[in-house]
Amino acid sequence: MNGFVGQYEHQMDEKGRVSLPSAFRREADSGRFVLLQWEKPYLTLFPDSKWVSVQERLLEYRRNDAQAWNQVRSIVSNAVEVAPDKQGRILVPAGLQAAAGLSGTVLLSGNLDRVELWNPSTYAEAVHVDAGDLEHFAHRLFG
Repeated sequence: MNGFVGQYEHQMDEKGRVSLPSAFRREADSGRFVLLQWEKPYLTLFPDSKWVSVQERLLEYRRNDAQAWNQVRSIVSNAVEVAPDKQGRILVPAGLQAAAGLSGTVLLSGNLDRVELWNPSTYAEAVHVDAGDLEHFAHRLFG
C-alpha cells in the first residue's frame, strides 16, 4: 500500500458529486468508502478496509465507556457509504457539504490512510497557518 498522497482540486457539480482522483480510486482495494465528518472543518473519506478498523475501535470504545454511546452515535449518524460511479465521482450529501462548507471547488487531500475533503480557502488557513516549524519537523522525519 502506497497510501493516499497528493492534493487535487475538482469542481463539485450541482448534484453534489465530486471526482475522486484515479490515484485515490486505485489505492482503495474495494472501491467503497465511508464519508463522514468526525473533526471540523473538513470531511474524511475512509476506504472500506480502513473503516473496518475504525469501526472496531468505535465498538471497543462504546463497550468500555457507558458515556460513549452518544459520542459514537454522533459520529456514525452522519457517516455514509459511497462508491465512485462510472465517471469516478462520489456523491457528497447536502448535510456534509454544508458541514464542511463545500461548494464549487473541492480540495481532495491524501492523508496516508484516508482522504480529506476541504474547502480550499479553509485548508489554506487551517493547515498552512498552523503547520508550525515544518522545516524542523521535516528534518527530524527525513534526516
